[in-house]
Amino acid sequence: MARLKSLLSDGGYTCIVSNGDDIYPSVERGIRPLVELIRSGINLKGFFAADKVVGKAAALLYAYMGVSALYACVASADALKVCERYGISLCYDTLTENIINRKGDELCPMELAVADIDDPETAYAAVAAKSAELMFAETQKERL
Repeated sequence: MARLKSLLSDGGYTCIVSNGDDIYPSVERGIRPLVELIRSGINLKGFFAADKVVGKAAALLYAYMGVSALYACVASADALKVCERYGISLCYDTLTENIINRKGDELCPMELAVADIDDPETAYAAVAAKSAELMFAETQKERL
């Protein structure tokens, strides 16, 4: 885990998933790298992960992947509860009440998407749908 934490801070990555032999780093922001890892079909059960920001949505996706340990620079109280529920060892530098959107004016849309969800599989479907919706909206803005 120390190696992942070091790679996260020194390598410019936003998240990293590894089992010691295989390593899957990402520089993508938000929940996108986790959705892409799940879609890849790679078996990540028992892997360790390091992430810049882990809210409830990310924690549920890590539970869906089957990771066993997780380090977060910033974790939310809800993420901590999810990790406890699904047996993921969570270490963090800062614990916050909520994960805020990039504008800083309201809750993260992914957190809102899973607000009433506690099942990792259901959360994955909700996050994937919300992610697709946001990407579509972003594409429409670019066209204007």
